[in-house]
Amino acid sequence: MILEPLALADLALADSALRSELTALHASNRDFHALSGDFPDPDDIRPEQVAAALGEELANPDVEVLLARDSAGGRLVGVVITLALHPDPADPDPWIGLLLVDAGEQRRGYGRELAGIVEERFRGAGRVGVRLAVLDSNPKGLAFWTALGYEVIGRREDLRLRRPCAVLRKALRTPRAAARVAVLDPDGSVFLFQYDNDEVGLHWATPGGGLEPGESPREGALRELHEETGWTDLEPGALLCTWEHDFTRAGIPVRQNDHIYVARGPRREPVGDHLDVSHAEEGILGYRWWTPQELAASPEPIWPPQLPSLLVELDDAATSD
Repeated sequence: MILEPLALADLALADSALRSELTALHASNRDFHALSGDFPDPDDIRPEQVAAALGEELANPDVEVLLARDSAGGRLVGVVITLALHPDPADPDPWIGLLLVDAGEQRRGYGRELAGIVEERFRGAGRVGVRLAVLDSNPKGLAFWTALGYEVIGRREDLRLRRPCAVLRKALRTPRAAARVAVLDPDGSVFLFQYDNDEVGLHWATPGGGLEPGESPREGALRELHEETGWTDLEPGALLCTWEHDFTRAGIPVRQNDHIYVARGPRREPVGDHLDVSHAEEGILGYRWWTPQELAASPEPIWPPQLPSLLVELDDAATSD
C-alpha cells in the first residue's frame, strides 16, 4: 500500500480524476455516511460535496489527509484523516478522524494495513499513543478498532451533531526482541527475579532482557544470563516458549517478544561484584528459587503466566523419555 498526502490544490479542478475517485470511494460507503451525517443525502454524494468536506479538513494545519493506493495497480482503496494536535491541551495524543476503505475492497486487509501504517508514522514521530472516536450507533466500527488493540477510555459527544461516542486509545508500543533463560536445579525448582515496573507493577520472571543488534535470541539469552547472575557455566538448551507482552521500559511503552530457553544447573546464589548496580538499573528487587508447587500456587504475577504449566509439561516429557 502506498500513502500520498492530499493537498488543497489537488481538489481545485472540478472535473479532475481524483475528485471522481474520492467521490466513488465515499459513495461506496453509503451505510457509514448514513450514520455519520457527513453528507445531506448518503445516496447522492457529489464531487463538490466531497471536495468541500476535505477542503474544510485541510484548512486546519494540524490535519493531514492521506490517500491509500494499492501498490500493484495504483487504485485508490482508502483515505485516512489524522489530527496531529487536539484542541484540548490536556490531550497529548494525535487522532484518527476518519479511516475509510472502498466498500468493494473491504475484507482484504486494507483497513488493518492502513491503520498500521498510520500508527507507524505517529510512532516514528515520537508519539506514544493515538486516539479516535466511534459513534455509539456504529458497533461494526467499534468491533474493528477494538480488534486492532484500541481500548475504550471514555465517552463524549461528537463535536458537530452532539451524538454519543466512545473514545478509544491505543498505546504505540515499540517492538522489542528479547530472550530469557529458565534455570532449573536438580529438583526442578526454577530461579526467578522479582521485578518492579511502572506499568505492570511487581512480578516474577526468569533472567533475561533485550537483544543487541545482530544478536540471535540464543546468544542474547546467554549474555543476559551471565550479566544478571554471574553464572558462566550454563548454556541455553531447548526453547521453552515464545511470549509477546506489553510493559513500559525506561519510560517507553514496548511490545516485547521473548524467546525463553531452559538451562539446568546447581542451586546457588548469583555471583559478581557489580550485580547490585545492574539489578537496580533493571528494576530487579530480589530473587529466589521456586519449587513447582510454590510456582503453581503463587498469588503473585509470574512471567510468562503459563510458566508453571510449561515446566510441568517439560518435566513430564523428561520423565517419559
